[in-house]
Amino acid sequence: MATDLRPRTATSTPPGSAPPGRPRTGLKNRISRVEVRWSPYLFIAPFFVIFAVFGLFPLVYTAWVSLHDWDITGAGAFVGLDNYVTLFADPDFWNSVYNTLGMLVLATVPQLLMALVLASLLNQKLRGVTFLRMGVLLPIVTSVAAVGIVFSQIFDRDAGMVNGLLGLVNVDAVDWRADKWSSWTAIATMVNWRWTGYNALIYLAAMQAIPKDLYEAATVDGAGKIRQFWSITVPNIRPAIVFTVIMSTIAGMQLFTEPLIFGQGSFAISGGSLRQFQTVSMYMFEKAFRDFDYGYGSAVAWMIFLLITVLGVVNFLITRRSK
Repeated sequence: MATDLRPRTATSTPPGSAPPGRPRTGLKNRISRVEVRWSPYLFIAPFFVIFAVFGLFPLVYTAWVSLHDWDITGAGAFVGLDNYVTLFADPDFWNSVYNTLGMLVLATVPQLLMALVLASLLNQKLRGVTFLRMGVLLPIVTSVAAVGIVFSQIFDRDAGMVNGLLGLVNVDAVDWRADKWSSWTAIATMVNWRWTGYNALIYLAAMQAIPKDLYEAATVDGAGKIRQFWSITVPNIRPAIVFTVIMSTIAGMQLFTEPLIFGQGSFAISGGSLRQFQTVSMYMFEKAFRDFDYGYGSAVAWMIFLLITVLGVVNFLITRRSK
């Protein structure tokens, strides 16, 4: 075999290198590796930027304000934990906590139970099921102010529909705003009406992910509908139940608009003349924006945050224990 002994020219391509005219890929590879590694962080960065500006910064700044004697004229003297010491000895604050927890129980427990039943019914083969599923969302798209005004009229002492129905069965009219339990019941009814359908659709989505084979096997074994519901449906939608319990707890601890509109008159922000339905959020608003004691109001706001955190941890521990 003949061997080429001609000398290589300066333009000849060395062995193992790219042909002339073809772009080098080293820089592109490095850019590609950087893009693959850092692009996910770039995509999620807007959320963290918005959260830092509108979530984290207000939280930290509120904590700073709560350590000062801060009024409408601006920052005053640094008082440390004096606002919190005063808060823990304030009977009106503990009354608002008691009211909030009472309405939370009355609004959350019946609401989630009704949502379970409603979701189970919507999961059946019904005529116009799509229309029915859309119908349960109507309360959530209704303005909360409109809901509060309408239910305030429904529970009116003199001309309310509820007292009218009670009169048909010879029950005396109830002054729904005058007592703790009656006002809690009226406000919890608003919350239940507005959010039951929303939670029902969450449960419905979880129910539709349950394999049908489980129900068929249970039917063969002789299990009825109720037994299938408690032994198959509820355990399999447990993550959805945990989610709705936690979200309902957070929303219940921040309850504000419904009791405020229900109150009406000069005592609305106080939750009635005897503070019988004043929530923690209403108490915070009263101190910060009516009395202009921003330091004390910020301390109340931080207590709301701590109460929600404690209840969230309790829910987590109960859920983990029952798992």
